[in-house]
Parts: sequence; C-alpha cells; structure tokens
Amino acid sequence: MRRSNAICLLIVAMAVLAATVLLPAPAPAQVSIGISVGFPPPELPVYAQPICPGEGYIWTPGYWAWDPDDEDYYWVPGTWVLAPQVGFLWTPGYWGWGGTAFVFYEGYWGPVVGFYGGISYGYGYFGRGYEGGRWDGGRFYYNRTVNNINVTEIHNVYSTKVVNNNVNITRVSYNGGNGGVNARATAQEQAAARERHMGPVAAQAQHIQAARSNRELRASENRGKPPIAATQRPGAFSGGSVVSAKKGGKYNPPPNRTANNRAANNPNRPSNTGRSENNTNRAENNANRPNYAHPNDLPKLNRPDRPPNTGNPKTDQKYQKEQEKMYQKQEHERQKLQQKQDQEHQRIVQQRADDARRQQTEQRHQQQTQQMQQKHEQQQQRMEQRQQPRQQAPPSHPNEKRPPSERP
Repeated sequence: MRRSNAICLLIVAMAVLAATVLLPAPAPAQVSIGISVGFPPPELPVYAQPICPGEGYIWTPGYWAWDPDDEDYYWVPGTWVLAPQVGFLWTPGYWGWGGTAFVFYEGYWGPVVGFYGGISYGYGYFGRGYEGGRWDGGRFYYNRTVNNINVTEIHNVYSTKVVNNNVNITRVSYNGGNGGVNARATAQEQAAARERHMGPVAAQAQHIQAARSNRELRASENRGKPPIAATQRPGAFSGGSVVSAKKGGKYNPPPNRTANNRAANNPNRPSNTGRSENNTNRAENNANRPNYAHPNDLPKLNRPDRPPNTGNPKTDQKYQKEQEKMYQKQEHERQKLQQKQDQEHQRIVQQRADDARRQQTEQRHQQQTQQMQQKHEQQQQRMEQRQQPRQQAPPSHPNEKRPPSERP
C-alpha cells in the first residue's frame, strides 16, 4: 500500500513539474488601449527617414492604427518627437494576437526601451532595444549609421555599425497569431514596462489625430502604401520634409471589408463629415455610437465650418467668443482626463495588476470617456440652438391688444 502511494505521489510530482516547464512566459506588462480587431494590420511600408530637425528629437517609427468609426486601419507616419524628459527613450507600440483578436499595445516614454513585439520598425528599432542613439551627460547622441542627421547642425553624433542578428527580417507589423513575429518579452523588457514611464505626449496625440482625419492614410485607400509615410515634425503633413512610401505592404482585409461596401454593411456608423443640422437628441438616442476607451481615441472636435449668423453682428461676435471658449475648455477636459487615465495605467503596470483588474480599469475608462463625450455633445447642441437666427414674429391683428413695450 505504501509503495502504491509513493508511486502515485511521484506521478503527481512529475505532472506538476511538466506543467511548470510547459507554461508560457509571462506576458509583457505593457497595457493595451482597449482596441481589438479581427484581422491583422498591413505590412510595414518601406520609406526613407526625414532629416532630424534638431538636437533632443528622437525618432518614433510609423505604424498602423485602427479607426473604429471607419472600421479601417490607417497609417500614423513616423516622425521626430522632442523627448519629454532628459534620459527618456521611446518604446514603440505594437499589435499582438490576443487569442481571439489583434490587440494594440500603446507605446510609451521611459528610461529603458521595453518590449515592442519584436517588430522590426527600422532606423534603430530592429525588434529588440534601440540602436539609434543614447543619452550621455544630459545630451542625446545620435548613431549616424541608422539615422538621417545633419552633422553641420548636430555635433553630438557617433557611428556604430548595427549587426541585426534576426535572420528572418520581415515587414510583418504584428506579434503572434498566424504569420506574426514570434517573439516574447525578456525579463529586462518586462522590467522596463514596470519602470517609471509616460504615454505619448500631446504632440504625438495631435499627430495621430491628424493621421486619422486624412483619408489618404487609410489602408483601404492606399492599399498599404501611404502617400505620407514619414514627417520631420509631428503633424507636419505637407511641405518638402514629407516622405512618401517607396514600397507598400501587403493588405489582405476580409472580402466584405472593401472601401465601397463598409458604409453599406454598417449603415449606423457615424459619418466623418459635419454634424447633421437635424441631429437632435444625438447623445441620448445614438445607441450605435462607437465605444471609445480613452479621450485620445475620440474624433477631433468638430468645429462649425462657418461663423454664427444671427443677423446681429454684435451678437455673432459674442457667440463666436463663447464658442471658442467652450471648445478650449472641452479640449482641456480631454487632456486632463487622458492624463488621469495614463497615470492609472502606469500604476497598474507598476503594481503588476492581474487581467481582471486591468479589464475593470479599461471599462471604467470607457465609461468616463463616454460620459465626457455625451456632455460635450450636449454643450455643442445647446450652443448651436442659441446661435440659430431668430424668426420674426408674425404681424399682429389690428384689434389685438399688444403689450405696452410693443405699442408705437
């Protein structure tokens, strides 16, 4: 009997040991931003890097983002961004297979470059770490072998040849799943995500919003070859410093995702054009609105394309000032809420929160964002109603008594 028990205990111990060995490596602590898509993003396009605009700027590579309004990927051009803090480097965002859909993990600034899916974005980002430069004595030194630097203006440079040990270099833009990059976060990369860091700065958020509003950057329009692949500065989408893609990436959407039939397949999708003049009660009745997770995901504030016209110039000027004040306040509230949510994301990463707590936080962020969006839409609706031209009262009957104030 004792011998049988000993054999059973030995079998159980061996099974536990085998299960421990077969467990997958821990997932990276980088937080997803609540966006998931059923089909993968296009390949990364091939493009040249614009020249660095000045000292302290760090290259942030381009990537495919997702627009829930248009249900389409769009290209966010690579650009040079001024580092928000001395010693901080950029960890690019990336798409990863989450088991049932592709999930986007947002990039962040921090003292150490973390995991970015093993994606080879180029120009120093070859899947692991950053080979494009380093901080030294409070100044950023650029590696000329992987960056486009004007050495007559920027003197803090060095040259180190980068040997890319990844023999399977591809332009695949996502991690895991069918055909994705097979890479897992190292212990050092996981630790980097738990370090003190911050999300994209305001200039990057504006850059993303500008890309989202440009239809030429949508994958369904450019077929994976964006006409604006990179810019010298965030949001600068015109001029001589804009770089187009030399070669596009493969774009294989499902058969029912073409540019012509998206609107037909989703008639309740909000329009990207101006608001409907008769769209009253839109905040209350639009049950099909997209579920934005964070203020940075919201569409750009839709300002009227013409000034108020009540028929009274003084009143028009007054309303225009009130309108501008309202939009400035709404933009400030967006940024404030985004900063608050970013701080909560950072605390979750630092505390190594489990998936349940992360999901609860994302749900709370989504609710906060929707409430703010509804409040802003109601404010805009009330403002529009106030600025409608006042209709003239119909002429009164000769025998009708009028108030003293209206008597001749």
